Amino acid sequence: MADLDRIVRLKTVLARTGLSRSTLYRKIGEGTFPRQVPISVHGAGWRESAINRWIADPANYRPDVG
Repeated sequence: MADLDRIVRLKTVLARTGLSRSTLYRKIGEGTFPRQVPISVHGAGWRESAINRWIADPANYRPDVG
């Protein structure tokens, strides 16, 4: 089976990045942090691959276009 991209929730993202909640959402608004993906009516998360790309190079992160 292929390695699927996991969806991680806010608590995990904050722990892995070291960002505060307010900083994370500010960076999303600025386009310098991956956007959430909806996973249910009231829930959302982040693709783990996008978080890993941000962690690898936060200063130069730009979202995938397309």
